[in-house]
Amino acid sequence: MSKLVTDQADGLRRLLARTPTRVIAVAGMGRGVGATTTAMNLAAALVHQGKQVLLLDEHDATPASACALWSIAPSGTLADVAGRRLACEEAVALSDCGVGVLPARPDAQPAGLDPRTLWQGSLILIDAALDGEGCLSMLARQADDLVLVFRPQPASITAAYAGIKRLHYAHALKQLRLLVNGVGAGDEAAQVMTNLVDTSRRYLAVSLQPAGGVRADRHLQDAQRLHQTVVEAFPASPAAVDFRGIAAGIGQWPWRAAALRPPPAGRTDRGPGAMPPPARDAQASNTAAV
Repeated sequence: MSKLVTDQADGLRRLLARTPTRVIAVAGMGRGVGATTTAMNLAAALVHQGKQVLLLDEHDATPASACALWSIAPSGTLADVAGRRLACEEAVALSDCGVGVLPARPDAQPAGLDPRTLWQGSLILIDAALDGEGCLSMLARQADDLVLVFRPQPASITAAYAGIKRLHYAHALKQLRLLVNGVGAGDEAAQVMTNLVDTSRRYLAVSLQPAGGVRADRHLQDAQRLHQTVVEAFPASPAAVDFRGIAAGIGQWPWRAAALRPPPAGRTDRGPGAMPPPARDAQASNTAAV
């Protein structure tokens, strides 16, 4: 009975959504966790499944950005499209696999812009760049889903918990998705996910949902050398199989109700008085590291 109610509620949220375009932000919990390659591979996998995908690149002009890794040069930026200097199809650069890429640096994002009004495809992925305080850009805050990428090593798990805590108190986020990158054999991803989910639920009252795990795979580096994703270059590799499996499950993710309506007037995203007591922070961080 509860599952029926949940399915009906999810269906109602879909009907009330402003547009069928789903926006998913992908953010890395620390340096070198592979968030950009994750966003690129998910985008490529979704295109292979027949979806129209736009990737907003918040890391534009860096060597590790999606534009640089795909070796493409868009004709414009999100600001150009929003300012009507270019049509979206004129500004976007298409990767070889069919993903449209548009630079969207956080410091150049027009205030109040909803990317759904500029592009009417199936999905918009945001390769999110967190600011110096670990907070989301204006665009990423509007996403229907936020996927946090981290690795199964203790230091990365601790950084992931600290990042979840910052995002929760900065933006009042109640639900996030986790993707473990570079996992080994067996059920390592499930074990790491369970520990982090339990810790966050206990100390932050945040619902963490698993997006999946991607196995460590040498083909990832080979694909980068070819300026492709592993999904394009080596579709039978373990990582490519994992990315396609995660992409296939995205259509089953429930829509977050909070993402489908604008925030109340006068509400701010950051609340300086919302941080928990230091002693509890330390205890939670230690638990997450274990």
